[in-house]
Amino acid sequence: MKHWIGAALAVVMALPVAAQHMGDDGLYKNPWMRDTFKDLREDLQEANAEGKRLVLFFEQRGCIYCKKMHEEVFTDPEVSEFIDTNYFVVQLNLHGDIEVTDFDGDVLTEKDMARKWRVLFTPNIVFLPEEVPEGQSALDAAVAVMPGAFSKGTSLDMFTWVAEKRYEMQEESGEDFQRYHARRIQERNDGNFD
Repeated sequence: MKHWIGAALAVVMALPVAAQHMGDDGLYKNPWMRDTFKDLREDLQEANAEGKRLVLFFEQRGCIYCKKMHEEVFTDPEVSEFIDTNYFVVQLNLHGDIEVTDFDGDVLTEKDMARKWRVLFTPNIVFLPEEVPEGQSALDAAVAVMPGAFSKGTSLDMFTWVAEKRYEMQEESGEDFQRYHARRIQERNDGNFD
């Protein structure tokens, strides 16, 4: 009997974290997402105070690719813990009406900000630096943008690449994100091309 209980416990522990709940706005919610006033200047200050990087998640109701990310990637404990430890996540709704204050002072609804930043599809993840020069928009200041749904390896590599500020080293090292990701695939050597 003990063997059965132990085996059942091992199976349960091997399963990914349960899918996150759906908010009233039709978007998936994760515990590491922040409910803020969406003033990006304040969000950046708070992220810096916590020693985290500000990242914006544009999503929309009914997005099958957002669903894939939330149910298959963000539920993986390694990915979820990395994001929670290193990032201050602000979720934005591609068709939302909540006002967002950009770094350049523009105050627009989420949907109008999406147009300003040329966000065409979801998910669209925008990574910000620790400091944004005065007058720049979030899109102009972004150090990386992850457009679309990717699997665990690509997603974790992108979040790691930004957290380690490898975008600052790419001229010197010759290792842009794609080369970094290719190297990480070889290092994992698990037969997966992701």
